[in-house]
Amino acid sequence: MDLHSITGPSFLKELNPEQLELLSEDIRRFLIENLSKTGGHIGPNLGVVELTIALHRVFNSPDDKLIWDVGHQSYVHKILTGRADQFDTLRQFKGLCGFPKRNESDHDVWETGHSSTSLSAAMGMAAARDIKKDKNYVIPIIGDGALTGGMAFEALNHIGHAQTDMTVILNDNEMSIAPNVGALHSVLGRMRTAGKYNKVKDDLEYLLKKVPAVGGKLASTAERVKDSLKYLVVSGMFFEELGFTYLGPIDGHDLEELEDNLEYAKKTKGPVLLHVITKKGKGYLPAEQDKIGTWHGIGPYKMETGDLVKSSSTAPSWSGLIAETTRKLARTDERIVAITPAMPVGSKLEGFASEFPERMFDVGIAEQHATTMAAGLATQGMKPFLAIYSTFLQRAYDQVVHDICRQNLNVFIGIDRSGLVGADGETHQGVFDIAFLRHLPNMVLMMPKDENEGQHMVKTAIDYDGGPIALRYPRGNGLGVPMDDELKAIPIGSWEVLEEGTDAVILAFGTTIPMALHAAEQLREEGIQVEVVNSRFIKPLDEEMLASIFSRKVPVLTIEEAVLQGGFGSAVLEYAHDNGHEGAVIDRMGIPDLFVEHGDVAELMDEIHLNSDEVVKQVKLRAKQNSQQQERSNAL
Repeated sequence: MDLHSITGPSFLKELNPEQLELLSEDIRRFLIENLSKTGGHIGPNLGVVELTIALHRVFNSPDDKLIWDVGHQSYVHKILTGRADQFDTLRQFKGLCGFPKRNESDHDVWETGHSSTSLSAAMGMAAARDIKKDKNYVIPIIGDGALTGGMAFEALNHIGHAQTDMTVILNDNEMSIAPNVGALHSVLGRMRTAGKYNKVKDDLEYLLKKVPAVGGKLASTAERVKDSLKYLVVSGMFFEELGFTYLGPIDGHDLEELEDNLEYAKKTKGPVLLHVITKKGKGYLPAEQDKIGTWHGIGPYKMETGDLVKSSSTAPSWSGLIAETTRKLARTDERIVAITPAMPVGSKLEGFASEFPERMFDVGIAEQHATTMAAGLATQGMKPFLAIYSTFLQRAYDQVVHDICRQNLNVFIGIDRSGLVGADGETHQGVFDIAFLRHLPNMVLMMPKDENEGQHMVKTAIDYDGGPIALRYPRGNGLGVPMDDELKAIPIGSWEVLEEGTDAVILAFGTTIPMALHAAEQLREEGIQVEVVNSRFIKPLDEEMLASIFSRKVPVLTIEEAVLQGGFGSAVLEYAHDNGHEGAVIDRMGIPDLFVEHGDVAELMDEIHLNSDEVVKQVKLRAKQNSQQQERSNAL
């Protein structure tokens, strides 16, 4: 079938079983071919082909609300709702988003990117439906990994208590990004082995109907017998205790079984949970055989072999550098433990886990728990390394404030994927952490200019016993600089001058250092001498150096790959105001007041005017104004 001809899902209702089977094969072939060029979340989508087809056959989107948790498994949904012709632009600048996007289609009713939100959103939509007396169905689709998030349990508790009409699809593929952990995973495992439950239950119901009606007592007894059966056949009927009608587990690749159960769920009052077993990566052997999450979301690959198209960079990845330096220090410091919320592969902690299994904790998709657990470890003299993406640290903000900073505990937070991350887009851009951490008492916040300084900052964080300390580092690889053999701690709050200059000063750090140095070189060719400072400590500021800079009465430009409001530039403005430098000329460059969408990082930086050309423009303007002012002053 030509998938590009699809304009909406209604055609599915007219297809026979053979045509549906062919469609499933076409979709898998389409995904494997297209994602080999663009990259993307191939494993999750190959696993939900039949499930997505069945949902669109049984329900009527967008009147019926299909809510995809996390959203990385929504590609099939996008194909069936008329967006196949945009897949060559997937996750690219101005192209198709890799997650549900409300302004892309009426069929995308909820935007996601972070896990465990679908059930709460579904409860809100169902409550609105009931208030308005509408008759549509609400169907959240949540994975077994996302179900470990605490927010999902809060929603399950509320939905079950309120007995709200909805059908929850539990897409159980035994993995999230990495193999799942936790007691709930074990419960689901026992349910997967209990496939006989529905057949035995149905047989019992048939036999009960054969018994002559002899009054309410027998009927009541029969119901108790039927209810007790689930405890005999299925170990721990967790969802029924929460107030859900539990259906399953069923084969998530059997369209007939899927549709039969979905139709039954539609007729059932109250909340229903349909437990669907799927195979992540189904139909593509490299993805099917993946046991550690490599094929959850990847870059381009060779379709014939599954070999990844690797970066040409020979520099270490930032995640690997920070994790391996921590591992190196852990060999002589038994206080060091590592914690990750379900990201051991992305945070490159496999080596640490292999060498120190008793000191490595993967807590699942549970950022709040991970953060407070780190605080608990710190109270007992341990030195926890909490490896967490910037975008996911947002989910644990209260725990950072209340449990770590308020108690001034020695937690080392590794803020991975800081700055723009590119293809994953606005839900994953790590641009808010400076603004939400900088104002917290006791927090130290730093970012290195290159990987050599990065390894020394790990040493700095481990040696620091003055409270919480956070190290920001970007996605991707380092610069390929020479690495020192001996690690040394950097004095807290110290900056360094990288280029001398007399006409203006650029304060930059991390990924904006190359931009500043390149601009300074261009400006020197035009006769403007610019000082470039590596402002590697975002908090505390190097106040001694700032006082010296402001005493020279030269323009200052701050640059940060983070939001301007409440960011590093704001800290410099506050310092100037609080220390009598109100006349200082301070300009700021950074992320404006908007959510930055997906695309190549360089293209995104150009779009928001965060590049060396803009630096040159800003400095030239201010240097010229400053020179003219000096001339007027001298003339007077």
